[in-house]
Amino acid sequence: MSRATFRERVRYWFDNTMSRGAVALIGWLALISLGLILLVTLLSLWLTPVEAAKNNGFAGMLWMSLMRTLSPGKVASDTGSTLFVALMFTASLGGIFIVSALVGVLSNGLKTKFEQLRKGKSRIIETRHTVILGWSDQVFTIVDELVQAHASQRGSVISILADKDKVDMEDEIRQHVGETGRTKLVCRTGRPTEPTDLDLMNLDAARSVVVLSPQGDDPDAHVIKTLLALAKRSGDHPPVVAAIASTSNMAAARLAGGPAVHLVDSDDTASRLIVQSSRQSGTSVVCMDLLNFSGGEIYLRSDRDLAGMTYGDALPAYQTATVIGLRREGRTMLNPPMDTVIAADDQIIVIAQDDSMIHLADDMPQAQEESIVSAEPDRPGPERTLVLNWNGRGHQIIRCLDGYVAPGSVLDIASDHPDASAGFEGLVNLTVNAKDCDTTDRYALEALGLGVYQHVVVLSDDRYEPAHADTRTLMTLLQLRDMQTTLGERYSIVSEMHDENNRALAEVTRADDIVISDTVIGLLLAQLTENQHLVDVFGYLFDSRGSEIYPRPAGQYVRAGAPVSFASVIESARRRGETAIGYRLADRVNEAPHFGVVLNPDKSRPLRLGPGDSVIVLAER
Repeated sequence: MSRATFRERVRYWFDNTMSRGAVALIGWLALISLGLILLVTLLSLWLTPVEAAKNNGFAGMLWMSLMRTLSPGKVASDTGSTLFVALMFTASLGGIFIVSALVGVLSNGLKTKFEQLRKGKSRIIETRHTVILGWSDQVFTIVDELVQAHASQRGSVISILADKDKVDMEDEIRQHVGETGRTKLVCRTGRPTEPTDLDLMNLDAARSVVVLSPQGDDPDAHVIKTLLALAKRSGDHPPVVAAIASTSNMAAARLAGGPAVHLVDSDDTASRLIVQSSRQSGTSVVCMDLLNFSGGEIYLRSDRDLAGMTYGDALPAYQTATVIGLRREGRTMLNPPMDTVIAADDQIIVIAQDDSMIHLADDMPQAQEESIVSAEPDRPGPERTLVLNWNGRGHQIIRCLDGYVAPGSVLDIASDHPDASAGFEGLVNLTVNAKDCDTTDRYALEALGLGVYQHVVVLSDDRYEPAHADTRTLMTLLQLRDMQTTLGERYSIVSEMHDENNRALAEVTRADDIVISDTVIGLLLAQLTENQHLVDVFGYLFDSRGSEIYPRPAGQYVRAGAPVSFASVIESARRRGETAIGYRLADRVNEAPHFGVVLNPDKSRPLRLGPGDSVIVLAER
């Protein structure tokens, strides 16, 4: 290999210098300017000594050369010999080149800097802020909920890092969420899977981190890689909450994130909520009311004044909060046995509008004995359930349903989805049959004989984009409701949708329950961001083991139509080993945003529960 020549070495050095950006270019222009000024000054002293003497010698000529270089227009006022004027004109010509080049360099440098600022590449310096890594439709739900949670706090900050234009992120959030009040929103463009981009978020000073599962193919790979990037970076990071789309990837995510990361199994959570809602109308509404920050929220509170009391006796202890369970030595118990004695170190799990409203009642409200009804709960026998449409969580839904129904129950799947006819081995209580059916076709639906079913579940077809899948679901719901009206049949209808905005349209179909799966996961992530201890509480609620949420006929607890206090409802449920947390009014089931659900009511205020109303309890099946 031949050795580099001197010319090549100089050119290589010059190229490296120029590649350093605008500062290097300005430096070269400064050197060229200095060289030109010195050259013109020395030539003036040598060739035009008379004019040089008139202008104070070296210092004066240096100043004149500088002015002609930086302000070429001054050459018009020069007088003297032809050679002197020619030298000043030469300085002005060089100045035109230098000044124009300098303007171009500065303009390009400022443009580049503004582009970097627009793209959000600067490091944020906030503290105690919430960091969201990634982008999906769930980001709007999370931001909206955190804005509500921080409405009374000054200096609250939500920062978002995603591989998306900064201005586009801000515009979309403004469009979906609106004004954020006292909460400041800071967006940065970058890849959450890159440790160098994570450094933009000042994670060491953050209060919590949310990792979103992005839309598209294999979203869990992106989440797991982000968890690995968080684990790899130096320094501490705050508690992390992440959503995993597929249950099969939970083990890999736990390994990547470590024990400090709280994982939400999106498939499992949505599947359990769909199953619970299909069997007990209104369950999803109750869960969403518990998950959002605009209604009743779940808090953990230590209260030594209740030590020594049994759980059943402590149920009416708070006037404006509802007791639902205990947390003992890191273990969560919702609706524990009524004779469980509360220890001094136990935490009481309550529902309240705000933690500032959790106070022990001066006098525990007394139940009205004459209003309490002693009715045995219905013991359901074998059931028939119909699932219309299919998607990736269909098998998970069937496994969850198998844990709820009585032996001998039957589930039929009607769909033209290619994956809807296999993979049902190992079921204990269910017998599964698959039928080919276009679920938007009225005649195909009538041929199914829906009158033999107690429950119908309409899933979102994952072969279509979310918006189109929701449209097909609405068409199916309209067909089902019209068939019920025409044929006089009655079966519960629960449907799954993606977009919360479609709920208003679905209300026309009068479906018993609408599960917005993406919204539920977003709400759960927002809750866990504020309080990681609620992981076990919500995991308990969505599990088929132990106690779950059940809206049950009010007539099984208190006399229908009679004025009664909620303390009497609590006492009636207590005698059955259940914890009453609220009620649902039948005449308000289509009124947003709570759809007739009232959680944590005042225990002394009288209410009337009619035949169609429900009492919402935590109970074993």
